[in-house]
Amino acid sequence: MRTKPALLNAKRLTTATVAILLLGAAPAVSASSNAPAGQGLAEQGKYVATAGNCLTCHTSDASRPYAGGREFQTPFGTLYSTNITPDTETGIGDWSEEDLAHALRKGVRPDGAHLYPAFPYTAYTKMSDEDIAALYAYLRTIDPVKAPAKENALSFPYNQRWALGLWKALYHDEVEFESDASKSAEWNRGAYLVEALGHCGACHSPRGFLGGQSVSDAMTGGEYLDRVPTGEYRTWSAPNLTGAPNGLAAWPVEEVAAYLKTGQNHFTQTFGPMNEVIMNSTRHLSDSDVRAMAVYLKDLAPNPGKTAAPASDIMEGSALYDVHCGTCHLPSGLGDHEENSGATLVGSPIVQANSPASLINVILYGPERPEPPLPHRWKGMSEYGEKLTDEEIAAIATFLRASWNHKASPVTAKDVARQR
Repeated sequence: MRTKPALLNAKRLTTATVAILLLGAAPAVSASSNAPAGQGLAEQGKYVATAGNCLTCHTSDASRPYAGGREFQTPFGTLYSTNITPDTETGIGDWSEEDLAHALRKGVRPDGAHLYPAFPYTAYTKMSDEDIAALYAYLRTIDPVKAPAKENALSFPYNQRWALGLWKALYHDEVEFESDASKSAEWNRGAYLVEALGHCGACHSPRGFLGGQSVSDAMTGGEYLDRVPTGEYRTWSAPNLTGAPNGLAAWPVEEVAAYLKTGQNHFTQTFGPMNEVIMNSTRHLSDSDVRAMAVYLKDLAPNPGKTAAPASDIMEGSALYDVHCGTCHLPSGLGDHEENSGATLVGSPIVQANSPASLINVILYGPERPEPPLPHRWKGMSEYGEKLTDEEIAAIATFLRASWNHKASPVTAKDVARQR
């Protein structure tokens, strides 16, 4: 992502990678294997790029796709995505297929410099040779755009690329995906899409202070910086994707697949940073691929992650919920899309996430919907940031996180103030 051509990443759920940036017995399956029969290598590569959501992070101007320049605010400073069009001066036009493979698997540029793990090579290292070849062929077909990389503004020592060698020694294992002979072909396909191309763990796994992804708590939720509807950067929380009660326990396979394919299901509708993941990536995948992803996710062992003591005092929040939320979401928290009501809150991974950041953002700013808009299902939700105090929003959020058998930690007024 930066001063020299380098691949960034592939999605805004992947903004998470950016947020934490560095010192921040079947054969391997590939995304191209499900492309329509008869497609050429470049068309297969386009499907691979879609599965990886490369467009989202590498495009700041819709009229110049893949030309880079997208800004990412991180705890370590500001990063900009790079130009991955085949322009030979400012893009990757002089890269060989081997150069691309080294970027994806080793996290290095052709000149040997380390790439920041905002580009999720820790996941892409699992890509198959076939998919890398197809992706390379597709990237060569993109219209070249002359767009020099913007200068990153990272604080010391995070602006020292050589230090990434130490980071990689701690957190990067260069291994290709290996299928599990004890699982079905569908499960293995889903594992490849989730763990490699989709790099879901980049956002949905917690990280340590150096940005290394947790192995023991993988997919139990994470935090990252992204824009809220006002245009400012705030913390967002990616929810738990395991089968834990604070994760996807309440969602059957069909509902997980429907969410990835259409952006909505019987429980919720996409909003915020997930909009670009779905609109630019998963909705364009084949039905069999999104189902495979759902099958794999639903088979993840339940893991609640690092939880805190649940809330005990919810009386104030209960009264505020009845006044401001109960009409649409109903006293039961179940909502009712058939009655033009609100979405389901019971069992919601967002409501129960170990970090309440996304829940607070939704209450403060309202749920930012994707463009083009999805088919109408629920009544639109207003923002409450100007209507309620920090204490009142904290009370409502605490009530949601401790009701209907939820056991999430309380929310404080300071938590809300940080998100404003």
